[in-house]
Amino acid sequence: MLIGAHMSTKGGLGNALRKGKEIGCTAVQVFTSSPQQWYAKEVSPDLVADFRRAQEETGIRSVVSHDTYLINLCAPTPEIRDKSLHSLKKELLRCGQYGIEYVVSHIGSTKGQDHAESMVTAAEGIKEVLAETPESVLLLMETTAGQGSSLNSRFEELAMFFDLCNHHPRLGVCLDTCHVFVAGYDIRTQEGYDQMWSKFDGLVGIERLKVIHCNDSKRELGSKVDRHEDIGDGCLGIEPFRLLMNDARFERVPILLETPDGEAMHEENLRRLRELVQTPA
Repeated sequence: MLIGAHMSTKGGLGNALRKGKEIGCTAVQVFTSSPQQWYAKEVSPDLVADFRRAQEETGIRSVVSHDTYLINLCAPTPEIRDKSLHSLKKELLRCGQYGIEYVVSHIGSTKGQDHAESMVTAAEGIKEVLAETPESVLLLMETTAGQGSSLNSRFEELAMFFDLCNHHPRLGVCLDTCHVFVAGYDIRTQEGYDQMWSKFDGLVGIERLKVIHCNDSKRELGSKVDRHEDIGDGCLGIEPFRLLMNDARFERVPILLETPDGEAMHEENLRRLRELVQTPA
């Protein structure tokens, strides 16, 4: 299985893979630039070469990037919208240089604007980004918690984006277990877990799922508050993660931790996930 965590890129992306290998990752998520700044350094040939060496050294080929948290493709001000488009294009271009296949994005928030118009604006931005970036890189819309005015907390919205983007082949989904739970999808039982995936498949298509963020939740079902917790220590409990780790549909889908205090707990959370894998009878 492709199991891993979001790793620090201090010292370069190559070091994120090396540190990931040390704690047992077979997949890794990174930021290619600061998540809190518009500015990003250019990617040097040396950084790319070191990243490729790290892939050879570690055997970690499954690498996912998460874009900056500042991006809002339907921002109410043209300045922020333009910066968002430019930043997301540059993110996909950087990933093309590194050979990273997936970029996860929160896409945007309405910020008080008309919901339908915001979705059209964001979809136009998505199409522009995909038209001007490498064919090798896919853009993944992340399921959100529904906090504030963020888009994509409901599968119906994801389905609308695919329609608005003409089902672009380079557009996919990253599902976050904490986010779907606080958005109102109860996955704590086999029945609820199956119902959630059935709805996802019916509205979005399971083939569109490319990455899973694996996080417990500090907050309760339907709270719409995005607060991650260590595996089994939050309101989700251990059962949904047992179901996920034994779901044959996701054996080759990167399952990535974004739990608190990563340096101290990622290795422990990976251990908890692996202990849930059941050996076939």
